[in-house]
Amino acid sequence: MLTTMSGALLPVIVTLLMGIIAAWHHDFDAKQATVLNRMVMLYALPMLLFANMVAIPRDQLTSSAELAVGIVVATTLGFFVPLLIARFLCGRDLATAALQALAIGAPSVAFVGFPVLGYLFGDVAATIPVAVTTLIINVVQIPACMILLSIGAAQSNAVQGDAAAGERKSGLDNVLSALKQPVVWAPMLALVILLLDVDIPVEIRHSLALLGKTTGGAALFASGIILYSRRVSFSLPVGVSTVSRNLVMPAAVWAMLAFAGLPHESTREAVLAMAIPTSSVCVILAVQYQTAEREMASTLFFSTIFSIPTMVFFIYVMGG
Repeated sequence: MLTTMSGALLPVIVTLLMGIIAAWHHDFDAKQATVLNRMVMLYALPMLLFANMVAIPRDQLTSSAELAVGIVVATTLGFFVPLLIARFLCGRDLATAALQALAIGAPSVAFVGFPVLGYLFGDVAATIPVAVTTLIINVVQIPACMILLSIGAAQSNAVQGDAAAGERKSGLDNVLSALKQPVVWAPMLALVILLLDVDIPVEIRHSLALLGKTTGGAALFASGIILYSRRVSFSLPVGVSTVSRNLVMPAAVWAMLAFAGLPHESTREAVLAMAIPTSSVCVILAVQYQTAEREMASTLFFSTIFSIPTMVFFIYVMGG
């Protein structure tokens, strides 16, 4: 058990620390980390998702339908339920509530998923939870958050100014923009190829996977740079978001899928995918819209740090 836990989490911790050290040593800054993340999201991750998905046997894809549906429901509810609570029960402004909901509902599965889940289940088996979660985050959560951020910014237009308002996109533009992202259409294209039973030569899959294998390392290294570059502080909202992301979300998914009667192995994959710490996308959007920047950076920091004991806990109780 100890070997499994250290094997899954130690590479994540070491790579994050390397990013922090690089930022401390002034070798990289936050802008350069953004460039690294852009490379991952536009090229490395889409190639990895595509290459791994087309390698999945059709019978395994069919048998994973329940897992995919469970992740879709969990990831969708994981954004909208915290949004409603933050907005109407806690009385937070719309933009901040949207960012907090994204911090709670969006695990960094695109970046951390393959290093952790790939180690535990193998890259092919990990592709389903990673691809489906990434798809919902990019097609549903991020566009919805950007729409709400635009509305919230428009409501405070007197403070933000008309020039900033002119740069904001409409809701439809945000959805269409999300659908154009390679990280969205690449797994969708791979799914169509699988359903049509089109054989992709192994040489092509290996060629795509070469850059794709840099996904986890590059993204985690960039996250370490971002963690160092942003001033972090602890507050009640940060604590609530961290606990919700690291403990409440995976526990709720576990209860939901167990009640639905999913096999233990599928439930285990989904729960561990949801136990991954929050995504750096919430910090990226906070900086872009100049809203709750310190809170999002702090949430990213504490969620990442406390994911070490919380992921160890879920790996242990799920029989890792």
